[in-house]
Amino acid sequence: MDKLSSARALELLREGLTRPGAPGVLPERLLVVDVERQVATLIEGGTPVAIWPVSTARRGIGGEEGSLRTPPGWHSIRRKIGAEAPQGAVFVSRQRTGERWCGETRHDDLILTRILTLDGLEDGINRGPGCDSRSRYIYLHGTNHEDLIGRTASHGCVRLTSRDVTELFERVREGDLVLIAAPDERIIPDPNSGRFHYAGLAGSGMSALAQFQAMTGGTASGSDRAFDRGERSGLRAELETLGITVFAQDGSGVGTDCAALVVSTAVEDHVPDVARARELEIPIVHRSELLAHFVGTHRSIAITGTSGKSTVTAMTYEILRGAGLDPSVITGGDLPLLQAQGLPGNAFAGSSDLLVVEADESDGTLVRYAPAIGVILNLQRDHREPAEVAAMFATLRARAREALVVGDADNLDRFAGTAIRFGFSDKADIRGEDVELDAAASHFRVDDVSFFLPVPGVHNVANALAAIAGARVLGVELADMVEPLAAFKGIGRRFQTIGNSRGIEVVDDFAHNAEKIAAAIRTARLRAKRVLAVYQPHGYGPTRFLRPDFVRTFAGELEPHDRLFMLEVFYAGGTATRDFSSADIVAEIAAKGTHAEFAPSRQWLIARIADEAQAGDLVLVMGARDPSLTELARSILAAVESATAPVK
Repeated sequence: MDKLSSARALELLREGLTRPGAPGVLPERLLVVDVERQVATLIEGGTPVAIWPVSTARRGIGGEEGSLRTPPGWHSIRRKIGAEAPQGAVFVSRQRTGERWCGETRHDDLILTRILTLDGLEDGINRGPGCDSRSRYIYLHGTNHEDLIGRTASHGCVRLTSRDVTELFERVREGDLVLIAAPDERIIPDPNSGRFHYAGLAGSGMSALAQFQAMTGGTASGSDRAFDRGERSGLRAELETLGITVFAQDGSGVGTDCAALVVSTAVEDHVPDVARARELEIPIVHRSELLAHFVGTHRSIAITGTSGKSTVTAMTYEILRGAGLDPSVITGGDLPLLQAQGLPGNAFAGSSDLLVVEADESDGTLVRYAPAIGVILNLQRDHREPAEVAAMFATLRARAREALVVGDADNLDRFAGTAIRFGFSDKADIRGEDVELDAAASHFRVDDVSFFLPVPGVHNVANALAAIAGARVLGVELADMVEPLAAFKGIGRRFQTIGNSRGIEVVDDFAHNAEKIAAAIRTARLRAKRVLAVYQPHGYGPTRFLRPDFVRTFAGELEPHDRLFMLEVFYAGGTATRDFSSADIVAEIAAKGTHAEFAPSRQWLIARIADEAQAGDLVLVMGARDPSLTELARSILAAVESATAPVK
């Protein structure tokens, strides 16, 4: 057993000892079932001695009769049944039928090989009328669905492979204790139990969840100030086509038929929808709690890191889709593959239980997710200090149920352990070799398989290696990934070409921290004589935090003939302290010898670039959060097209 698994089992035991029904004295032997990680750990004499993967209920935790959930808390082993039965022996009502499962595919749910029946020890939780584990026939037993071990899939019992349940059976005794340790998360309403209303529906994370809920049979509605102002009409129409009702953000969308109000960190307490939900005592669910619910009820791949999350999420989804696995996706970026189907592009519900999600570390909610597979891309200074983000990555490592994929950067070594590594170094299990970069695409090799990637930049090769590693964990062969990656069209606002005119290219990019800005500038340099960089910082808090990084990056990456134009900090409202201007940052950059100008308005900027741009230039529009930046890029292109001055 590894140290991390042992430490976690002992921590769950310590927490469990505070529950009603806990033993007064630690017994010599007991079993801890970790629902979050889908493992069972045998502890003897206070020391973890064995660990087995398990499968608890697909519907989660609960003791209610008929709920098909796994009951939490303390139990004792009442009976051991099947001591002499052969591997694969089939049981019905705790009796052998004489039938034997020999590995053939069967859709029915068999109870196999050994049975350990359980008595609940906590009144009102797993013992007593309506919630009694014994009368609910809750067992530990073998299963014919061994391919589902390691994820939530049962109808209430705790399943193991026939081999593992036999080993467990031999090591425990009747009367030994079993602690079923439930995840420490607030139970949210079932997304299919009634209408969920999303305050801030136009946000990428919120709209993705609303779409996914609607696509999986739920009922969703929402509101947004942008819709109230007549903005984002295209997105509104796409959401309404999916059956998502849009209300004004005045509280009218929150009624007694609402099962929950969903909010993000950006939704303030004074928003009328929030006030109305509190008045009606409707549960208020954070965006991350709902995403954590979807992550926990699927075989999920959660992709995190300070750069590249949206791109790797899209690449992973498209690889799995191309391999015929029909996955789902919830992300913050827009996939052209989905937009071509008339969808917003940031969510889709497939028919399998595979779900690829973008797991954000910026607001601290990453720690809520317990995926089957965790993917850690990189660790850089972004919204938080690296040490704080590293602590969240450690939590994800502990909560990943099946496997972990980690980049090969030195500052990620602490998370490696038995993880699959990806990158370009010798320590990478999935290693990119023979890398060739050109202005619009890349070529590289993994083992003996050659890949073509139709998006530029070495950072995108690294992104592809991460997606390849995640797909390999799920059993996809390298050869089956070649075609999906060759067809990858990128995602919205990730070095997305808006157009070309008079030898001048205009590109729209989401870059908003030092590493992303540097990667965008380096990629632009592959195809341009000169880079005209446009940047709009977002939020006074994030900009204040990253200000030294911006100065260092722009001064270090831009060459003397390049140009930088910086707009004022994007302010979306709220209580932020606005005690500086982008002009102050521009002055610091210019003092280092970089040609940098403050753009007092968009109109000034558009005219300035139209006058400045030359054939061979690339105009790189960068920034996050503000959905109008793409329109700014289009306006710059239009001004370049209509400029009457001859190209210099």
